[in-house]
Amino acid sequence: MSSQPIDTSRIEFRKAATARECAWSTEAVLELLAMPFADLMFRAQEVHRANFEANQIQRSTLLSIKTGGCPEDCAYCPQSLHFDTGVKAQKLLELSEVVEAAQAAKRHGATRFCMGAAWRSPNQRDLERVAEMVAAVKNLGLETCVTLGMLEAHQARQLREAGLDYYNHNLDTSPEFYGEIISTRTYQDRLDTLQHVRDADIRVCCGGIVGMGESVRARAGLIAQLASLDPYPESVPINHLVRVAGTPLAAAAALDGIDFVRTIAAARITMPRAMVRLSAGREQMDEALQALCFLAGANSIFYGDRLLTTSNPQIVRDQALFAKLGVSATEIS
Repeated sequence: MSSQPIDTSRIEFRKAATARECAWSTEAVLELLAMPFADLMFRAQEVHRANFEANQIQRSTLLSIKTGGCPEDCAYCPQSLHFDTGVKAQKLLELSEVVEAAQAAKRHGATRFCMGAAWRSPNQRDLERVAEMVAAVKNLGLETCVTLGMLEAHQARQLREAGLDYYNHNLDTSPEFYGEIISTRTYQDRLDTLQHVRDADIRVCCGGIVGMGESVRARAGLIAQLASLDPYPESVPINHLVRVAGTPLAAAAALDGIDFVRTIAAARITMPRAMVRLSAGREQMDEALQALCFLAGANSIFYGDRLLTTSNPQIVRDQALFAKLGVSATEIS
């Protein structure tokens, strides 16, 4: 990264009538990523404090409701049937199991309960069962989120009728780098699902993964693509690749921690009112790196002992870190 100051006034802003405050190009995001670190952090903090309480972090818990056996070939994913990672395919959980997990998440301080299923897209029978789960979790007083793969328009409407608050469908990376990671689903497929979700009046949770061997330009391209969605996502998970044995990315070079923090800051600046979630990879981060991510504008985490199939910092560790940092939990929006 260049240490030379840049003229950030050259970044062009375009007023919009929607939640998107500005149009961001890859070049403009590259300029952000190249700023001196202290300047970038200062700018991210200015944006963050203009839109959120400075010392609050939203806490979500993620449960795998259907694990393994996915027909997609996402190079990072241990749930793909294309790779031998030791993850065994399991059936969709029973409603009672999901409710029990949601109750536990609420007791521990989570305000949003996210349910993930390893599908390319859900069939109608399974979607009806997931809709029941959404309604039951919603009745507990939690925000609801699901990630089920690609959706058709009528499926999105059905989930909205069940009370779904958020649908997660990540872009994963920039359009240019996407073909290096996935071949079984196109970028346009992802954009189409996001549009169906928007049309159904469901809030969008959409982010990506960094540390997959992409260039700085590809990371900038991901942020630019997310920020250019109209409107941009209400929730933006930024995942640090968890390298899993058996996947094609098991030997990917680790991304420098400061570069990861820069990515968080760029997400905050370009999507001022989004909840920027520090997602996968926290297990490998020390407290200082996580603190820098929060300083850069991350104000949401996955909270619990596991994500879908990989480990996550234990709740007691998170509580101790939050006490050190003087941060509190946000309420349900």
